[in-house]
Amino acid sequence: MASLPTPASAAADSRARVDALRQALASRVVVADGAMGTMLQAQDPTLEDFQDLEGCNEILNITRPDIVRSVHEAYYAVGVDCVETNTFGSNFTAATEYEIADRIVELSEAGARIAREVADEFTANTGQQRWVLGSIGPGTKLPSLGHIDYATIRDGYQQNAEGLLAGGADALIVETSQDLLQTKSSLIGARRAMDALGVSVPLICSLAFETTGVMLLGSEIGAALTALEPLGIDLIGLNCSTGPAEMSEHLRYLAQHSTTPLMCMPNAGLPILGKDGAHFPLTPPEMADAQENFINSYGLQLVGGCCGSTPEHLRQVVERVREMTPPERAPRPEPGAASLYQTVPFRQDTAYMAIGERTNANGSKKFREAMLEARWDDCVEMARDQIREGAHMLDLCVDYVGRDGVADMKELAGRFATASTLPIVLDSTEVPVL
Repeated sequence: MASLPTPASAAADSRARVDALRQALASRVVVADGAMGTMLQAQDPTLEDFQDLEGCNEILNITRPDIVRSVHEAYYAVGVDCVETNTFGSNFTAATEYEIADRIVELSEAGARIAREVADEFTANTGQQRWVLGSIGPGTKLPSLGHIDYATIRDGYQQNAEGLLAGGADALIVETSQDLLQTKSSLIGARRAMDALGVSVPLICSLAFETTGVMLLGSEIGAALTALEPLGIDLIGLNCSTGPAEMSEHLRYLAQHSTTPLMCMPNAGLPILGKDGAHFPLTPPEMADAQENFINSYGLQLVGGCCGSTPEHLRQVVERVREMTPPERAPRPEPGAASLYQTVPFRQDTAYMAIGERTNANGSKKFREAMLEARWDDCVEMARDQIREGAHMLDLCVDYVGRDGVADMKELAGRFATASTLPIVLDSTEVPVL
């Protein structure tokens, strides 16, 4: 794990920058940058630049820092407050596919140091404080589908975050999140990194919703808010996958229910495929219009762009929103529990909450026998029966003398998480099982 090799004065400077960022986010609209990958590719890095790992943009932090630096400079030059590091793929699952998992900290720290150097130069030359957002991408595996176990992916995100913090990131942004369990693991990994290094920076959570209106695995916006807001994030919002038009209703929901400040970094519209590849149709004035409207309507405090957005897009956003103060929101939180797919409010119109108990090995002989015989599909069907009968949540208890409760809970909780639209109440007298 990385450590912070900074003298006391540098640490004090870092704390002052972070305090200034928190103050800015609380008092005005902060503007971040736009697309990174397309601007890197536009400079035609060679296979040698990629160290024969074609497409691994994070390697350029080591081999071609000049290219990475030029992207940051282009965005700072148009007036943005902060840029994201070139570390979207510096995580365990993405790095493992390139067989460079041992370089996560190295690549993360290098990416943060490049951005930090450019930020400090622009701060000194313009008098405008510039900040660095440490980018933590989703990776390539979905733990909710069993592609990878939670602890492994969490520890990988911790390495990613430790490298970013060691390199001088002023905040961490968990972005383009597609799977709620992956998102939780990255947020908790980031928190563990802060604890390990004895620092505290803003933690931003940015989700990706498909044109279908849900996340990749089918999670609704309410489920995401219910599951993630208790983790102590500093901002929550959306980026990537769609343009502003498709994000409006999700932002409306967050504005109405989230007590956490909001952010948005949309693509420059939905891509249009042509003979020269994908084209993003949203013009810079249209991007500025959208962000101005989002700020006025939903009280956003951090805005920026994602795929297809250019320095010109962000220049016009800066000009449009620089002097704006986000209006105060009066959110109405709705306490509840979330499954992978939906949120269930604790307050029900029926005046009581029904928790299905027929998936409890102590209370249901039928369920217990199915579990003992490893008839997992039958166990799942019993859960679905209770959903159809109107349960609001499902109790899952696997405690039974002589059984390996940890293994049974892992098997059934994993299946229930994707098969049930309802929140699961994990029920056991044994802490390891939970």
